[in-house]
Amino acid sequence: MMTLEEILQHRRAIRIYDSSKPLDDEKVKNCIRLSTLAPTSSNMQLWECYHVTDPETLKKLAHACLDQSTARTAQQMVVFVTRQSRHRAHAAQVLKAGINDVLRNSPKDRQEHRIRLQKMYYNYLMPMQYSRFLGIKGLLNKLLVQCIGLFRPIVRQVSEAEVSTVVHKSCALAVQTFMLAMSEQGYDTCPLEGYDSRLVKKALHLPYNCGINMLITCGIRVPEGVRGDRFRIPFEEQYHKID
Repeated sequence: MMTLEEILQHRRAIRIYDSSKPLDDEKVKNCIRLSTLAPTSSNMQLWECYHVTDPETLKKLAHACLDQSTARTAQQMVVFVTRQSRHRAHAAQVLKAGINDVLRNSPKDRQEHRIRLQKMYYNYLMPMQYSRFLGIKGLLNKLLVQCIGLFRPIVRQVSEAEVSTVVHKSCALAVQTFMLAMSEQGYDTCPLEGYDSRLVKKALHLPYNCGINMLITCGIRVPEGVRGDRFRIPFEEQYHKID
């Protein structure tokens, strides 16, 4: 079994896959299952993924990915999408789980208070945070927090664009977890940003209001699938210690 460092060293963005080596669908599915363990903001989990193994759909997605070699040779693809419009349904599920957790694990004298806080958070704050209306809702949220922020610290990333970024960041954590899980299986991946989002949605029959976070091609590399040595900006330029 590989160590974490070995998994990280193994994971590379693979540009060409071996067409003679198929993937085990169940192993890939389990890697997706492991990705659900990634943290998400307020545990809202506003993302989904589409595990594509159908050859015709893979061809459509390859074309939507500008016919890049990593997409054309992929054995499978996994498309991660954001579903911010499902915030109310998810909040209700998280609240129910939270209340059950309080009842199981909190001291009796603290349960009523903690349940009240959970209800306030998921019944009122989350809908206020994640609902959208032509940018106007986010502007009103922004004005509100600017006023409150005059007197105490407060989360200021509340415009519709900023909240959308939060949702995509949470989804990206799941994507990274998936790719590392795939490496642990000895499988390879490549995260793609270069794609026509309209064509991706059309191929997968996705609604207009979902966001394409990332498209991951999957397979087993050929030697020429890794393009050159890995380069990283010097660590000293990225690491800053505050004593």
